[in-house]
Amino acid sequence: MSSSSGTDSADNNPVDIPEITVNGTKITPDEVARELQYHPSESPEAGVNKASEVLIIQLLLLQKAKELGLDKDLPEDSNVPSEETIIGRLIEKEASPPEVNEEECQRYFDANKAQFVSQDLMEIKHILLGADPEDDEKRGVAKEAAQSLISRLVESFDQFEALANEHSDCPSKETGGSLGQITKGQTTPEFEEAIFELEEGLANEPVESRYGFHVVYVDKKLQGKQLEYEQVKNDVANLLIEFGQRRAISQYIHNLIAEADIQGVDFEVGRAAADQ
Repeated sequence: MSSSSGTDSADNNPVDIPEITVNGTKITPDEVARELQYHPSESPEAGVNKASEVLIIQLLLLQKAKELGLDKDLPEDSNVPSEETIIGRLIEKEASPPEVNEEECQRYFDANKAQFVSQDLMEIKHILLGADPEDDEKRGVAKEAAQSLISRLVESFDQFEALANEHSDCPSKETGGSLGQITKGQTTPEFEEAIFELEEGLANEPVESRYGFHVVYVDKKLQGKQLEYEQVKNDVANLLIEFGQRRAISQYIHNLIAEADIQGVDFEVGRAAADQ
């Protein structure tokens, strides 16, 4: 049984949304249609499949939790939805991750040292010549002004703080243009990409960003260093616990699907969801 309610494909043909039953409990087409908004997909059919998988898995977990009596004595003043609380209890009881030991942590660290490196660090100051990204004329003027300031600083770098205070459109002008210490992820992507390629000293070309053009001076550049196992062993343990939790949940869902009577949807679709 199916319904044409739900989303439309690019050619405006309605997409059939099946009525699904999971161990005798219905998931209606309207429920699938409501779930669709949370699963943007390349095609309407893929969206329906994904929404159906999610609802099937959620229903299976709730059914199992209720079978085990884990839906009793729910907190009345919690901000967490009751269904999440029930499923959380089930996962804690039935799909807890295996414990990890020191040997496993050391072995993972030895095989994946590149994951455990301190971040590159830059200490910089700048002068921002602001210009709207849509104003080509103003950006051209800002770029020329930035290049002119670079030429002046090449001749006499000790003017930097005064020039920042006079010309910069960034609040950092109050501290001589200093942005302090910067690691990756702290600035806009295009600015970050450019400055982390620079060497210490005055950049000989303006750095462009969405805000305009920057005169940049790299006061200090520290490359990330390999961290020792003792520095990160707790992080390694937590990572392995997370991996184990994911595997345990995936296997548990896989087993629930294998034991379930699911009608209205291809069984392999449900199985794929458990293996993700």
